[in-house]
Amino acid sequence: MHNIITQESLTEVFDRITRKVTKQAAGIYLEPGLTKPSGSLYTVYAQFEGGFNTGLSMCAEATMFTRLTRYMIGLDDVTQEDVEDFSTEYFNMVCGCIASHLFKITKIPSRFTIPKFYRGRYAPEGHDEHLILTYVSDGQESVQLIHHMPSMVSADA
Repeated sequence: MHNIITQESLTEVFDRITRKVTKQAAGIYLEPGLTKPSGSLYTVYAQFEGGFNTGLSMCAEATMFTRLTRYMIGLDDVTQEDVEDFSTEYFNMVCGCIASHLFKITKIPSRFTIPKFYRGRYAPEGHDEHLILTYVSDGQESVQLIHHMPSMVSADA
């Protein structure tokens, strides 16, 4: 992907769409932050296929995904299953908007897998972190959006 679109453009697309969808769908405002998520964490991950073959994950403090679920459901009392379902649906929206926007820029069609929910920090095997956008939410939760690229294996391996 880095040969098709500049890192600056990719960063701008990821940032703008993530912040916009998070505000609209979950009622959560994200601002640039410096602190890596810690404590009880959840991660949602989707693998882009077709034109890009990269992955995208969001790792955040569990309280952020719980707040997101409460907002989307409209109830204070949510279950762990609700958090998993609504977090993956939210990330499905983020990834869909990103895929659509990247197509407008690159004219390369791409699709992505159904997002998966993980407890803790998740990193896909065989991929390296390419871009990391760190945020702080309006609830003071740390959040990271991470773009994963296939690992470069040396010719000697």
